[in-house]
Amino acid sequence: MSVLYLSVLRGESHNPEVPDPSHIPDRQTALITGASFGIGMEFARIFAREGYNLVLVARSGDKLRVLASELEKGHGARSLILPADLTEPGAAAYVLDQTTRADIQVDALVNNAGFGQYGLFVENDLEECLRQIQLNVVTLTHLTRLYLPSMIERAKSEHKIGYILNVASTAAFQPGPLMAVYFATKAYVLHFSEALANELSGTGVTVTCLCPGATATEFHKRAKATSMNLLKFGSMDACTVAEDGYRALIAGRPVVISGFKNWMLAQSVRFSPRRLVTAIARKTQEE
Repeated sequence: MSVLYLSVLRGESHNPEVPDPSHIPDRQTALITGASFGIGMEFARIFAREGYNLVLVARSGDKLRVLASELEKGHGARSLILPADLTEPGAAAYVLDQTTRADIQVDALVNNAGFGQYGLFVENDLEECLRQIQLNVVTLTHLTRLYLPSMIERAKSEHKIGYILNVASTAAFQPGPLMAVYFATKAYVLHFSEALANELSGTGVTVTCLCPGATATEFHKRAKATSMNLLKFGSMDACTVAEDGYRALIAGRPVVISGFKNWMLAQSVRFSPRRLVTAIARKTQEE
């Protein structure tokens, strides 16, 4: 097998064997968080298809190994596998440390990992709320800040375009009763990405924010929200959403909303009273 397995679990006492970078073909590398299922897995398949090597990050090392094997066989992609819990405060620095040890330069950063929690905020588990903020906001911001300087430098010195893709949601466009923290974190991702795209204009690094609507992944099961009214209107498949995101990224678009219906929904809130928007959002979230 030519897949590079660096399966290090945070907190273990042994020192990992760092792969020899001389065995990695001279291809660009995409780092994808939340790559073990759903949209993140589809992004891994797309980047492998487009000739990238990969750094795959998620909690499940076993799932990442299966995916890495598939992508090596199908596309010749080499994968650095990092099983890590990105809700931990030091996770982003850990990821950077491991890619630095492996002498891997990240050309495309895909901040896809995230989760939500359903229910009234006052009744939600506090630790879960804080983990949402840590993963959806803090780790995303931290990874972006850690990898961005080297992307800018390579764009200047080697004329290599750098790409950052942050996955938000159509939840970013309005408040979300019954998933209050999740909606708020996605609003942060959208606004952060748009501001960063503006700041980086002319640097050779682009930032794109992908805003999917309901998508057929494990997200709603994880959030314990499989019976909400929103899902009665159907879901997009993860492959289509990821393809939309990838095309927008390569085109340098700051924001892309996947699916015409989702685009219409996001645009409609701009012209409606905020109280009405919030009330409608609650209706769609109710079971």
